[in-house]
This record gives sequence, structure tokens and C-alpha cells, in this order.
Amino acid sequence: MKILLLEDEIMLQNSIEEYLTTLGHICYSFSNGTDAKNALKNEIYDILIFDINVPSLNGLELFEYLKQNNFNIPVVFISALSDIENITKAFNLGAADYIKKPFHLKELALRVQKISKEIENKTRNHILLSEHYSYLKNENRLFFNDGAVNLTKKQSAIIKCLCNNIGMILNFDMFREYVWNDAFVSDATIRTEISRLRKNLKDDFIQNYKGLGYKVDRYVKLVS
Repeated sequence: MKILLLEDEIMLQNSIEEYLTTLGHICYSFSNGTDAKNALKNEIYDILIFDINVPSLNGLELFEYLKQNNFNIPVVFISALSDIENITKAFNLGAADYIKKPFHLKELALRVQKISKEIENKTRNHILLSEHYSYLKNENRLFFNDGAVNLTKKQSAIIKCLCNNIGMILNFDMFREYVWNDAFVSDATIRTEISRLRKNLKDDFIQNYKGLGYKVDRYVKLVS
């Protein structure tokens, strides 16, 4: 996992970063909220670990900013603040966990491991295709925001074929095999069917590679 750590106690910051790195994670550390916010505008992270009382922009304020921008990455709070108001605010905002200082590094690692497994399970089944479209592999359904999209049988098969081969350019032979069950159809027929599908979509996430085929990629959002 690629982890962003916001912690201004340098000794603790170094200890957490070193420990998580030995477990195979990639950890980037920041001592103030503004630097962490800027980093989130330029890089994608899997898990965020925030202290609350840090300079310039505290952990709760940064988390609030992320939620306002519909930025959904699991956040684990580590804080000496044990009052119920801060804990309640963190969970109301959608925190994945809240660990009170002092804590054992292995405890933090176990919480991170649990979240990592949840992310992996979700990633295998749920594919985000654009800001508004997503695909659930176990249901073979395309969703626009939270609503299922009505597709023809052929369109559904095209989306399934693309999403089962995420990041790969699929040529016409592959569409003939997986969508038309090896029946003979011309390249023009396949292009027309995919073009009709793309025109019905509000976000054009199906990429056309002239002379090669089509593909879709996972959509990743950066903080604005």
C-alpha cells in the first residue's frame, strides 16, 4: 500500500515510516497539514494516517476538506486527543479507524492490514471508470452514480469484456470472441455497436485506439 502519514512528532513519524516500510508499504511523511494537502493534489495514495494536532491545517480540517471534494481514501487517525467530541467528529466524517496515543506500532500495522484487505476485496469487484460511472463485476452491472444503467445485451457484453480486461487494448477479434461468440461480424459492425454505446454514455471512458481497438482504465481522482 502507498501510505501518506501526517505526524509532526518527528521521532514518532520516523518510527512509523520505518516500521511500515519494513512491512512492504511505501510511506510518505509530512509534518504539517498544508504540505500533506499539496501532496494529495499530485499523488494517489491508498491509505492516509493523520494526527490531529499538527501545524497549519489540522488532521480533522484536512479530512473535512477531502470529504467536501468527494475524495474517498481510508483515513486512520492517530491522536493523543481522547475526548469523545474529536472521536465522534472523526467517525462522523467517515474515518476508517481512530487510535489513541500512545500505541504499539504493531497495533497500527494490524489496522492498516485490515484496511488493505478491504481495499483489495473492493478493488477486485468494483471498478471506477470515471467520476460518475462504475462497474460491479459480480453483478455485471454498470452504474451511473448510484443508479444502474440500462444496457442492451450486446452493450452489457461489451462493457463486461472491457472491464474484465482493464487497462488492455482489445482488438476486434477479442470482441468477436467474447461478445459475438466467434460469429462472423465485420469490424465496421463492431465499431458501430461500440460507437452507439459511447454516444449513450454521459462520460466517454471508452478509449478508441485507431487501428488497434478499445480499452478502459480505472479512474483515479486527485484532490482539486
